[in-house]
Amino acid sequence: MNDETLLQSINVELPVDTTAGIGCVGSGFIMADCHLVAYRQHGLNPVAITSRTRRNAETVAARHSIPEVCDSVEQLCDRSDVQILDVAVPPDIQADTIRRALAGNHSLQGILAQKPLGRNFAEALQIVQLCEQAGVALAVNQNMRYDQSVRACHHLLHTGQLGDPVLATIDMRAIPHWMPWQQRQGWVTLRIMSIHHLDTFRYWLGEPDRIYASVRPDPRTSRQFEHSDGIALYILEYDSGARASSWDDVWAGPAREGAASDIGIRWRVEGTTGMARGTIGWPDYPDRTPSTLDYTTTQSDEWQQPRWDSVWFPDAFIGPMADLLRAVETGTEPSCSGRENLSTVALVDAAYLSAREHRAVSPAEISGA
Repeated sequence: MNDETLLQSINVELPVDTTAGIGCVGSGFIMADCHLVAYRQHGLNPVAITSRTRRNAETVAARHSIPEVCDSVEQLCDRSDVQILDVAVPPDIQADTIRRALAGNHSLQGILAQKPLGRNFAEALQIVQLCEQAGVALAVNQNMRYDQSVRACHHLLHTGQLGDPVLATIDMRAIPHWMPWQQRQGWVTLRIMSIHHLDTFRYWLGEPDRIYASVRPDPRTSRQFEHSDGIALYILEYDSGARASSWDDVWAGPAREGAASDIGIRWRVEGTTGMARGTIGWPDYPDRTPSTLDYTTTQSDEWQQPRWDSVWFPDAFIGPMADLLRAVETGTEPSCSGRENLSTVALVDAAYLSAREHRAVSPAEISGA
């Protein structure tokens, strides 16, 4: 396989019409430094913004040339030029935000919601049902799917280059910047960081049959607030025989306390006819460090090492919004739709249940599927 073929596999298809008006809810880091940066890079059309603090919304509007600042979700959604809503708020207020939006806007065609879609599966399901009843397309910002190495590995797997999947692993040693709102949630890694990896395993390998998870608090975060899932280890079992596992270590040693650091995210996928390995450049943000992919197959005893310049944060954030806009344009379901994402939410809830009860848990116990 040549580099050009892999390049095509990671490219995001933009809508034919990029003029659909985007209304932005939230003015924090994800909106200001990721969403809007990516949208402006690709010529999308944010027309208005609202936030809990108007001054913050005004600052972000000025930075990204957004013409209107609104005082509430209702005011934003009363605008006839808002066809798409981009919601970037904490998970415990996302359901209410979407409910208010749907009650007030009759021209709304699509909503991009943050992950996690809700505080738990039941709340995520309510959001999905609300949007389906309103006839509004719902996509979820599972943006790791649009990291170039993750997408390229998906292409290798789904074109049969690696054969039948045998083992997939992700090893994360990173120290995230936790948001203040996480303190009131009582959870940390599984629903915020691991959700990316669990969704990626689903993207690569399909639906696992069960998960076994083990968690413990992170010593550093424990000095700020109580939580159970600072460090999260888990194994996914597939009845096909495939296995996947991740070590999500947000302690990553006493690097903030004076020791040398060893920070990074590495992944590896082994199949019956090939294997791929890679790195995720996100822990280096704001430095632009592109993710990498190496792969080899039984057709060649050499490592192929294609390289690209784009990075997960913020470049990959065009993916979920472009996916939603294309779905609205063509009358199809977004590939990262709310309904599809329920399986990721169920897997996260299954991980919490597994860790609490020290047993393997099927996601079907959560979803009832």
